[in-house]
Amino acid sequence: MLEPVSERSNTRSKWSGSEVVRSAARFKKAAGVVNDYVTLTKPPIIMLLVLTALGGMFLASQGVPPLGLALLVCAGGALGAGGANALNHYWDRDIDLKMSRTCQRPVPAHRIAPANALIFGILLNVAAFALLWAWVNLLAASLTLAATLFYVFVYTMWLKRSTPQNIVIGGAAGSIPPMVGWVAVTGSLSIPAFYLFAIIFLWTPPHFWALALLIQKDYEKAGVPMLPVVSSREYTATNIFVYSLVLVGASLGFALTRAVDWIYLGFAIPLGAIFIAFAWRLTRQHSARHARHVYLYSLLYLGLLFGAMMVDSVVAL
Repeated sequence: MLEPVSERSNTRSKWSGSEVVRSAARFKKAAGVVNDYVTLTKPPIIMLLVLTALGGMFLASQGVPPLGLALLVCAGGALGAGGANALNHYWDRDIDLKMSRTCQRPVPAHRIAPANALIFGILLNVAAFALLWAWVNLLAASLTLAATLFYVFVYTMWLKRSTPQNIVIGGAAGSIPPMVGWVAVTGSLSIPAFYLFAIIFLWTPPHFWALALLIQKDYEKAGVPMLPVVSSREYTATNIFVYSLVLVGASLGFALTRAVDWIYLGFAIPLGAIFIAFAWRLTRQHSARHARHVYLYSLLYLGLLFGAMMVDSVVAL
């Protein structure tokens, strides 16, 4: 006996509706997995590192670098930095679990297995090295790999858990991208590339110590000897101020290399003066509000400083 048309329609509607729900659920789950793997790479950090690499490329090119080369450097740098950050997630999963800021990251929250994070990080670094070696040059590929190895083995696995100078020495890893940008264009290292390295190297301690003042209790719970954990907030603020003075001095001294001109100086002087003012105010009052101002401004400072380098290079051309 044939099923009435109305009943067949209802059955088909119910089946279609349930299938849509299941498909939506599968899509949501897949999107969540993709988002977690993207989170492992720490995209905001990648963006800042790529910007500094582009700064090195613009200076080395004395203008706008070739688009294809710039895209390759950005892609290789993003892969390398993302891989290093994924390996950091893998190794730091125990202390991430103890900190309120990091306990919901994909590995400590058990959304991604530690072994998967490890493999993902290794594969990204292999891809970065292969891409840069094949399409840019071996020195750029080697520097990118060196940054990852230093960040993982020297900073993450050793310094971070053993000394309050962790971020001072460990900052070398994040200082390499502009050197990669420079050698991608020139094929070799020279004085301006080392100045770029020095600027980021000196910028890193005041940036991260300001963050450490904001999440000091988290670091205490995790047993990470960041400077405000093992010393006083006053001492930390003083060190932030001293490093800000040295940083601004180095950023202005960069003009002596003639790699940059008056447009760069026109930005570097007021940007540096504001940085010093924020750091000085923090030494007067060690509040979370003032620490947050230093932390947030440090991000803006580095972005605008490297942006000024790029503008200066184009205008000079």
